[in-house]
Amino acid sequence: MERVDARWGGVRRERLTIGGDQVVCRVAGEGPVLLLVHGMAGSSETWRFVMPALAERFTVIAPDLLGQGESDKPRGEYSLSAHVDTLQRVLDELGHDRATLVGQSLGGGVAMQFAHQLPARCERLVLVNAGGLGREVSAYLRLLTLPGAERLFPLLSPAWVRGVGERVFARLERMGVQPAPAAMEIWRSYLSLTDPASRHAFFRSLHDVIDLGGQAVSALSWVARTTHLPTLIVWGATDPFIPPSHGEVAHAAMRGSRLVVFEDVGHYPHCEAPDRFIAVVREFLDATGLPPG
Repeated sequence: MERVDARWGGVRRERLTIGGDQVVCRVAGEGPVLLLVHGMAGSSETWRFVMPALAERFTVIAPDLLGQGESDKPRGEYSLSAHVDTLQRVLDELGHDRATLVGQSLGGGVAMQFAHQLPARCERLVLVNAGGLGREVSAYLRLLTLPGAERLFPLLSPAWVRGVGERVFARLERMGVQPAPAAMEIWRSYLSLTDPASRHAFFRSLHDVIDLGGQAVSALSWVARTTHLPTLIVWGATDPFIPPSHGEVAHAAMRGSRLVVFEDVGHYPHCEAPDRFIAVVREFLDATGLPPG
């Protein structure tokens, strides 16, 4: 099933059946494929500021990972490898052999895992404030790994909050008020966790990549071996969740990679500075030999 999402300037919304589960994707454009992978407790909505412009020159695919957004939320595995399996099936369903992976936060970890597991299907990497490049992570996320946190979390995010939040957003939109993009992303993530199925998937994903000491999964042990893969690393200098030093470490480990730091931006460069983000991604793709189609 497919429909056009008018809010996104004609981007198509498609619902794919993958392994018995429904995966919602937003798709637009023609040309070389960019596969956009969102972060934890996020959705393809996070790419709304950049997807239409990127689709002017590329085929852009932004799925909601299983357990998040509008995709199904089965009580199954939410490991990086499981997400990679979903992404390769998305490409298969849409008829694409290869893609440049663009991953933000958890999506960056998924993108690196994709490159590791399926090197023949990954043309380039764009890592945006990516997870999996060091132990440090915000205290808030570490505390959520404590025993019992999942059972206590509904007290912090009761179901009625979602309805109130949606009404507030609708009213602000009618008034022409645009909240700060980073605040909007954080609020959307919080609201998603008022849904029990989404919350369960979130904690399954969280425990797979973070423990009380920090990030439990690191790509640095093998990332240097992917130096053949053109890689762009984008980071916001004021990221409160994952320190920019992780981008610097990855840049040093990945010979030939490019590092771009947005000085006045936090965890969501693609939302907080979309024009700059689009420009650096296009420049990287052109410079590394990916034709515009």
